[in-house]
Amino acid sequence: MSQEIPPAEPSARSRTPEPPELSEPEVTRRGADVAESSRASRGWWDRNADEYQNEHGTFLGDDRFVWGPEGLDETEAGLLGPLDDLAGLDILEIGAGAAQCSRWLAAQGARPVALDLSHRQLQHGLRIGGVPLVQADAGVLPFRDGSFDLACSAYGAVPFVADPVQVFREVRRVLRPGGRWVFSVTHPVRWAFPDEPGPEGLSVAASYFDRTPYVEQDENGDAVYVEHHRTLGDRVRDVIAGGFRLVDLVEPEWPEWNSQVWGGWSPLRGNLIPGTAIFVCERD
Repeated sequence: MSQEIPPAEPSARSRTPEPPELSEPEVTRRGADVAESSRASRGWWDRNADEYQNEHGTFLGDDRFVWGPEGLDETEAGLLGPLDDLAGLDILEIGAGAAQCSRWLAAQGARPVALDLSHRQLQHGLRIGGVPLVQADAGVLPFRDGSFDLACSAYGAVPFVADPVQVFREVRRVLRPGGRWVFSVTHPVRWAFPDEPGPEGLSVAASYFDRTPYVEQDENGDAVYVEHHRTLGDRVRDVIAGGFRLVDLVEPEWPEWNSQVWGGWSPLRGNLIPGTAIFVCERD
């Protein structure tokens, strides 16, 4: 089911009820299927969207395309193709959050649509304004076949879904022949290390080959947050199974100018091990 996010008056947005507070969740590693993962992601992002945008909004900007915590900017990276070629393209951003990337695309002359599972994240997109917003699950895209020239996702959806191949096949379906699909995720090697920005995050603590999802669950055992681990090889095989050809795999280095700590990402770790993997794919 999808829902287009309509324009809202300021008074209507101010009346939006705050998501309920949850007790401290239990952290575990266990299975989580497609439905449970989707419910957990929507609930988590609805509860945490305000804090996320308050904490990271300045770094992300209102109309900047950043691929990850390293700060790799699409203006410099050109992973979607030459900037001059973006004008006039129909582009789908998946897991758009407040649609910062889509707003940048619109400034290049493209026709973006920003899609996210979280209503609260998209309300932040409404607050900033400027691009069409759609609420939907990435595994069931509410668009006709061949609706877009290009699709992109900066840390959106893919790390949180139980069946990435399903998402990739949906992306392929809505792309036109030759369309490019570019997405970034946590670099798979990070799963072997504690998610800590300091020295404690530099020692291997788990098996890189353990694909058991990371789950935070409430007192009833229901997942409230889920992330799914895939090895680098898994990701490549998923891309191919989804009907794409892998064109490039980018592992951004930590730049000297970036001194911020973002969760487990930090200059200390970023100068030693990769934190982000960006997959550049094309549809036949």
